[in-house]
Amino acid sequence: MKKLLLLLLIVVPTLEMIVILLSWNFIGLFWTIILIILTGVLGVWLARREGLQAIRKAQLRSSQGQIPGSEILDGVCILISGILLLTPGFITDTLGFLLLIPQTREMFKALLQRMYERMIQAGNVYVVNTQNGRR
Repeated sequence: MKKLLLLLLIVVPTLEMIVILLSWNFIGLFWTIILIILTGVLGVWLARREGLQAIRKAQLRSSQGQIPGSEILDGVCILISGILLLTPGFITDTLGFLLLIPQTREMFKALLQRMYERMIQAGNVYVVNTQNGRR
């Protein structure tokens, strides 16, 4: 996991710089900067809107006495989306926008759930019962 994170921290910025330079050569510096700013502003607005909607859904489910598990995963995806959209670059913006679309978000939620299940099976996650303090 640490190696993957390190690889992403090296590869993603390098790819972003290549795409930005290609864009600069194709449409010019001014339009490249405008496009980066516009995608960031639009993305933050959409992430905020989707985030508020996810909070409302979680509150509704909680008020009905149900656990808002899916809504919490939606919130995590939207948070990741917002971070990606604030990061300058076209690749991260594309990934951020994909996480805002409910249909593609479902695929990412399934991936997160599988990762969490693997962590539980590997013994990396502990559940604490607050009533009796047991694991």
